[in-house]
Amino acid sequence: VQLQAYGGGLVQPGGSLRLSCTASKSIFNKNVMGWFRQAPGKQRELVAAITNDGSTNYADSVKGRFTISRDNAENTVYLQMSRLKPEDTAVYYCNVPLSLSGEYVQLLWGQGTQVTVSS
Repeated sequence: VQLQAYGGGLVQPGGSLRLSCTASKSIFNKNVMGWFRQAPGKQRELVAAITNDGSTNYADSVKGRFTISRDNAENTVYLQMSRLKPEDTAVYYCNVPLSLSGEYVQLLWGQGTQVTVSS
């Protein structure tokens, strides 16, 4: 099973984007949901994760700029990205981590969505 992320694009520095990812109810309801990203030449990293009851964890580099949320009725997780920086440029993925740390994920990686921050 793979999850598909949507909402990427080209945005100027300081701009905003919202990513979304929908899972099946059986996957979504019982699990932590997470957003990850991989920049060229770098390892994939956790951006943010959220538990079923709303506890969150963020990478230090995005704290105060990104917000993860989930709509349990729609089985959808969102990543609101604000004050974007060129260093946020990456392919963004959603997945189901085993915990808020995001160290291990449960699903195969989908194709992700490209976010490019450039003037």
